[in-house]
Amino acid sequence: MTTYVFLPPMARVSGGLAVLMQMAEHLHQSDFKVRIVPRESGRPVLPTWLSVPAVDWNRLELREQDIWLVPEGWVNALTPGLQASAKCVVYVQNWAYLFSSLPNGVSWHDLPVSFLAVSRPVAWFIEQTLGRKCPVLRPGIDRSIFHPPLRKPDGPLRVAYMPRKNKAQVEMIRAIITARNPGLSLPDKLLWEEIHGQDQHGVARVLQRAHIFLATGYPEGFSLPPLEAMACGCLAVGFTGFGGWEYMTQIEQEGWRPWWPIPTSPWPGNGYWVPDGDALAAALALERAVRLWTDAAVQEREQALRAGQQTAQAFDLDAQRGQVIDVWRGINA
Repeated sequence: MTTYVFLPPMARVSGGLAVLMQMAEHLHQSDFKVRIVPRESGRPVLPTWLSVPAVDWNRLELREQDIWLVPEGWVNALTPGLQASAKCVVYVQNWAYLFSSLPNGVSWHDLPVSFLAVSRPVAWFIEQTLGRKCPVLRPGIDRSIFHPPLRKPDGPLRVAYMPRKNKAQVEMIRAIITARNPGLSLPDKLLWEEIHGQDQHGVARVLQRAHIFLATGYPEGFSLPPLEAMACGCLAVGFTGFGGWEYMTQIEQEGWRPWWPIPTSPWPGNGYWVPDGDALAAALALERAVRLWTDAAVQEREQALRAGQQTAQAFDLDAQRGQVIDVWRGINA
């Protein structure tokens, strides 16, 4: 039995693509027979740490006993596995794309596939929409890259954000902050640092000098950037994307909670979380985060930052490796 992991033809290694590669690497290092299958040669450029053998798409020969793993947004890529009657597994990394790529007239109920979910909220979504329970396989972060600095820089507070994640929402939040706090918006008080186009090391460097991370991504299956920010010692605020509730917990007892069931987590509040798309709520949450850094609230701030470290540690690469092995033993059973 061999596991074949399909890699979509993307110009750069996205977070979701990196998770697929990490999974394959964990299996390879744990003596499972695994191969990656890029849809196009050279896209994406494979990272140097990936040691999994690759199979050319045009030379792919699946057998009935093999596992064919495909992310949810690439339904047509299931074809080789379906034709070979292989064990087809769809890894749902974002609930919002579960139905978006299905051909007209085709239902998931028509396809002989099983599912993996990137988070407990996504597993719940799959169960509610398809009536199917599935294992959860969470991402992992490299703590040798994403870790707190010895100390945050002095001077103005730094707010990191990702402009590709709903840029209009970022601009609205900044406008609200400026309107409500003209003095706070001066460069010597608050600096906004965008994260765009960097590799993991570049992202980590920005986060390590930032005090606050503003999360504006939605919809999300897991929402990895806020977790990376916590690992780098940032106080995280903003949108959850739905999937972020896998690990997000409210600092404030009276903080917003959604109508759907929230998974339980063992750590205390690790951020100020607000409804997706609510720019005013996000701006107000950002103000509270600023006060936590600037007021004499050392104990509360340190508790929140410790909760962030506890959260990040629960999602390191070792934790991911253990989950991958457990899930694959279940698949092979």
